[in-house]
Amino acid sequence: MQSNGINGMRVAIIVFDDFEQVEFTEPKKVLEQAGARVTVIAPKGGQVQGMNHDIKADPFPVDMTLDQASPDDFEGLMLPGGAINADKLRMEPRAREFVQKFDQSNRPIAAICHAPWVLISSGITKGRTLTSYYTIQDDLRNSGSNWEDKEMVRDRNLVTSRSPQDLPAFNNAMVSLFSEYKQNKAATMTA
Repeated sequence: MQSNGINGMRVAIIVFDDFEQVEFTEPKKVLEQAGARVTVIAPKGGQVQGMNHDIKADPFPVDMTLDQASPDDFEGLMLPGGAINADKLRMEPRAREFVQKFDQSNRPIAAICHAPWVLISSGITKGRTLTSYYTIQDDLRNSGSNWEDKEMVRDRNLVTSRSPQDLPAFNNAMVSLFSEYKQNKAATMTA
């Protein structure tokens, strides 16, 4: 059985208010164009608020709350940045549980800008190589990870990037990682 990229792949985007809008909209668009079934998950229902840096941007509908969502129902996880978004998400036990379950089962996780804060608080960064927005490099190093100043870093099931300017590299690496996971899963099921 041959896999068709990420067509039909179930991808969760976990986000809270005050996320960096372009770090949500561009990866979501790329995932959907590649055929993924994207679900927007947040701690609360209704809508989440996007930001263009420190200026309020657009609201976006939430498909499911963290309490309603199960990590077992998804094959890929994407975490947008934005300092306030990531800082609030890292304190959400259900968001940390999602990340932990994904990492334990070696499912792909893509995180950009400040989103690696969520990875740190989930306890999955020790011994890993990542990148992020430059202001949280000390947090990553202090968590036991190796921080690199690159537009994209891939470490096993993780893809990380620094900022909106890195979105082309981030999106390509994310789709590649998710596709590789889906192909390996399909190969395992037919073996």
